[in-house]
Amino acid sequence: MSCSSSSGGSEEDDEGIDCYRKGGYHAVRVGDTFNAARYVAQRKLGWGQFSTVWLAYDTRSSSYVALKIQKSAAQFVQAALHEIEVLSVIANGDPSNSKCVVRLIDHFKHTGPNGQHLCMVLEFLGDSLLQLVRYNRYKGLALNKVREICKCILTGLDYMHRELGIIHTDLKLENILLSSTIDPGKDPVKSGLTPILERPEGSLNGGATMNIIEKKLKQRAKRAVAKISERRASMGGVVVQKSERSLDGIDMMCKVVDFGNACWADKQFAEEIQTRQYRAPEVVLRAGYSFSVDMWSFACTAFELATGDMMFAPKNGQGFSEDEDHLALMMELLGKMPRKIAVGGTRSKDFFDRHGDLKRIRRLKYWPLDKLLIEKYKFSEADAHEFAEFLCPLLDFAPEKRPTAQQCLQHPWLNLRTSTQSEMNNESTVENLDSRVSKLQIRGGW
Repeated sequence: MSCSSSSGGSEEDDEGIDCYRKGGYHAVRVGDTFNAARYVAQRKLGWGQFSTVWLAYDTRSSSYVALKIQKSAAQFVQAALHEIEVLSVIANGDPSNSKCVVRLIDHFKHTGPNGQHLCMVLEFLGDSLLQLVRYNRYKGLALNKVREICKCILTGLDYMHRELGIIHTDLKLENILLSSTIDPGKDPVKSGLTPILERPEGSLNGGATMNIIEKKLKQRAKRAVAKISERRASMGGVVVQKSERSLDGIDMMCKVVDFGNACWADKQFAEEIQTRQYRAPEVVLRAGYSFSVDMWSFACTAFELATGDMMFAPKNGQGFSEDEDHLALMMELLGKMPRKIAVGGTRSKDFFDRHGDLKRIRRLKYWPLDKLLIEKYKFSEADAHEFAEFLCPLLDFAPEKRPTAQQCLQHPWLNLRTSTQSEMNNESTVENLDSRVSKLQIRGGW
């Protein structure tokens, strides 16, 4: 596996062994201690392009924390120093820890066989919103739950933008974590986990590497068995229906995380920012950017929560690039881009002619957001219009016209309290089914 895997992990859900070398990851074993034995590693939580993240026990505060261990090469150290600087400013400005942004607790250096690694200690949070959407089988969450999540994200963005002057630049489902785990059994406090305070006996130096290899082999075996089962089911004409998953009891409070790519509005580092599907048009066109790029990404995130699908998923095509397809998808949903904006970036000539029309994608199929929600995602007309009214201003091609996070927090859609029509329909269907089952039970003498 390449060392340049995305921060969301790979299909195999581990970082591979190739990057456990000089300049790379630090091999961690359960029971390893850090920072003068203050933190004890419990289990791996995840990994990214720059680091691995471990659940650790803080012996000083008797609490669980997330320990982020950066790769040791110079460029990764530099990235970690930048993230620590940003997180320190965030923590100092939020002593009550109420702004819906992850909290930095501590940071230190740790020397290992692969070099010196910068480590960050962060508050322990739960699963990402991407994991929540996957858990819900990509069906889209009930709008009341989407509202709860949106309020948290906007609270975090408002704090970053208005009070600190920070642009996140990579807002997406993976970079927003629930305050608690979806499965209470995976929460070390709720599950009553007894902390490991010393390395288990028989743990060899190669333990971390062997664990990765064993895990990879087990995952491959599981996938092979699943494919065989699916093939048998399809050959036998058997349709396997997945059971419904309830989101009841899952706390939708969440926090914005991962500030490795964040920048100050008046001190920007890169022209190309944001993960592709959440990238704003001004970034594609290289027309400069500010806080409003986060608002565009926020709208894409809210849509994905409500539908289970990405708002924009551009691809390369015959004779056109991924960037041009992305611009075409934006216009099909939002209408033609104003000429002034279309031709206003340093890369505009790559995509648009002097009239503001795309050079290589000529036929656009317009499908406005409210109609898309009704026709494809079966929203009620009221829900579709209200949700589109909330999202569309955030997707204005003119960045300066997009509402701020502070303005969004005042929007009527966020403060609706009534059940949506679709949710009421679902409740009505369940009640009808319950009624029919009761009648059957009486007739059948169950």
